[in-house]
Amino acid sequence: MTADLSASTEDAVRQADPFAKIRPYHDDEVAEVLARLADDAELLDALTQFKLPRLARFSPRLARTIAGFAVRREVRGVASVHDFQMRIAGYMQRMIRTTTDAFEVEGLNALDDDTAYLFISNHRDISLDPAFVNYALYLAGRDTVRIAIGDNLLQKPYVNDLMRLNKSFIVPRSAKGKRAMLAAYQALSAYIRHSLTMDHHSVWLAQREGRAKDGIDRTDPAIIKMLTMARRHVDKSATSGDAISELRVVPVSISYEYDPCDLQKAHELYAMHTEGRYQKVQYEDIRSIVAGIIGHKGRIKLTFGTPLGTDYDSPEAVAEEIDRQVLAGYRLFPSHQLALEASGKAPDLICLDDVTDADREQFRQRLEQIPTHLRDWWLAQYANPVLNRAGRL
Repeated sequence: MTADLSASTEDAVRQADPFAKIRPYHDDEVAEVLARLADDAELLDALTQFKLPRLARFSPRLARTIAGFAVRREVRGVASVHDFQMRIAGYMQRMIRTTTDAFEVEGLNALDDDTAYLFISNHRDISLDPAFVNYALYLAGRDTVRIAIGDNLLQKPYVNDLMRLNKSFIVPRSAKGKRAMLAAYQALSAYIRHSLTMDHHSVWLAQREGRAKDGIDRTDPAIIKMLTMARRHVDKSATSGDAISELRVVPVSISYEYDPCDLQKAHELYAMHTEGRYQKVQYEDIRSIVAGIIGHKGRIKLTFGTPLGTDYDSPEAVAEEIDRQVLAGYRLFPSHQLALEASGKAPDLICLDDVTDADREQFRQRLEQIPTHLRDWWLAQYANPVLNRAGRL
């Protein structure tokens, strides 16, 4: 009897809020989530190990108590998702000031202020790609986006809570079996369409699953197929162009002069080449998020493209247009040109007109820190965007 009542309650909740398990948190859920975070032992331990490592080692209970107090103080007065993001904005400003040399945005002013868009970008950093898009929107006085994030990154309850407080929704990657995966992607497609067409809220999505660790930005047509599922479910005659036009897809290029995770990516590329596999260590993605935030990035350039229309008869055609706009808008920094020069590939594509002596010295110092056996894989991350734009890959 109890099981039947529980199932009935779950069904009722699902009908009232069909996206409850994957959507970002609502304002009326913020207080409860923040209270839960302030008492989450794993979050508090993680904070103490980062901020109070010595105290955490000798008096973990005291360190945890101090961390809990700090969390409560930090979120005091936060009563909505907007309040939470405004706190994040302050950290973003400090991060940009201390870890970047410039932050440039192009193309955003050509998009309507009051229109919801599906921003699809290349993917280099787990958290910073959508964070920089959000910051560009914030600076322009526009609402921030809802962010697609893979459930593989949400291994800890506190990570799930923090991400969903920041307008993230969950992309299923761990569903078992074809039927379960299909149902999960149908729900995801429906949520993205609902967000854009019913809630009138913009969305950010990476052009492929996982970061482009080799620097080769290409859209996965499977992502486009997923996006069209919801429209085709209600309109069997809809074409790929119809579904994509309804979502108002805007390609976005994100270019980093330097990637704080480039050495770790080189390790992974080398392992894949020499051993055919790479085994992540526990919490490696979380460490990559932290490294991306605190590491030096040089200059950053975001380029917003133009919305896609209906002139596409297949997911592959849509992916091709996204790739065209992403590559056209991608800023090639001196690091990319110097990497191509150092790799010895395609000398006809090298352009050093804007490379200064300071650029060359900074590049030399970074390259010298890379172990010899990883240098080709490190260089490829920066050289490949030049080759990709020229159609040499």
